[in-house]
Amino acid sequence: MGISTSKGAPKSNHDTLEVIGQLQNMSIADKDVSVCANCGKEGDNVNNICNKCKQVKYCNAACKKKHRHKHKKDCEEHIRLADERAAELHDIELFKQPPPAEDDCPICFVRLPSLETGSTYQTCCGKVICCGCDYAPVYDNQGNKVDNDKQNECPFCRIVAPKSENEMVKRTMKRAEINDPRAIHNLGNYYRNRSYGLTQDYRKALELWHRSADLGFTEAYVSIGYAYNDGEGVKRDKKKAKHYYELAALKGNEVARANLGCVERDAGNIDRALKHYMIAVRSGNNDSLEAIQELYSKGYATKEDYAKALRSYQEYLSEIKSSQRDRAAAFSEANRYY
Repeated sequence: MGISTSKGAPKSNHDTLEVIGQLQNMSIADKDVSVCANCGKEGDNVNNICNKCKQVKYCNAACKKKHRHKHKKDCEEHIRLADERAAELHDIELFKQPPPAEDDCPICFVRLPSLETGSTYQTCCGKVICCGCDYAPVYDNQGNKVDNDKQNECPFCRIVAPKSENEMVKRTMKRAEINDPRAIHNLGNYYRNRSYGLTQDYRKALELWHRSADLGFTEAYVSIGYAYNDGEGVKRDKKKAKHYYELAALKGNEVARANLGCVERDAGNIDRALKHYMIAVRSGNNDSLEAIQELYSKGYATKEDYAKALRSYQEYLSEIKSSQRDRAAAFSEANRYY
């Protein structure tokens, strides 16, 4: 089946849209027939598409130019609807609860804490060890307790920890050479912060973070976002900062998610801010819990919102809890310097 088309130009924009609508409802075989929106010519040669809305075709550039003033309003409407739909789809994806960004500890197999102090990256083997396993006693192959304080060996591979800043940098660079994304990101941090004797170099840091992000390390996106937010090594650009926070948040990074909550809160978009904070709390971000508490105290969030956030945070705590980690936390608290 097909539809009859006039060989002359459509009488109005409405006629043009009606023809396009009819074409969209045709069978798959008939959809291959293209019709010029200006002169009504049909055939395979009608392939000059509107550069803006991509919704109508013309047989040549002359027809496109001649029809431009008639198509302008419809074109703008197509673009508006497309932008609205794109924003809708983006939000659907953005506000999903993502999977946890961190893996389990390779020793105890309990979910790693999101807090930086809850785990340690080992430059020897590239493993991230939880604070509980890092603090736990070491035993030899006979089951005898070993005094590890003198050697300070890695809990996973038993290689002695770096004894100097120079050795720390060398090990990190060695891991970076084999494309360890966390090592590459850490090296970028060293350049940004002038750590371990390295010269401060924001551009070098940014280059390393992009490389790390390309290898799938979500925290690198957060660092790039901070660079654009603060104008370190690049021109300050809040829009780009938000873009990189979103890339990290979509992959489960709770810090980026909390940052997005702050961005939306500062813009007055409280509903969006609350959604971000709720997701971040479920991923273990205590700052977001405090932000929701503040919104509740000021009347911007309900009691139910705050109660839900508390339950989510308790669920997270139960998932990362272990007796070894409790002992490590107690030891750290007892030896804290005030």
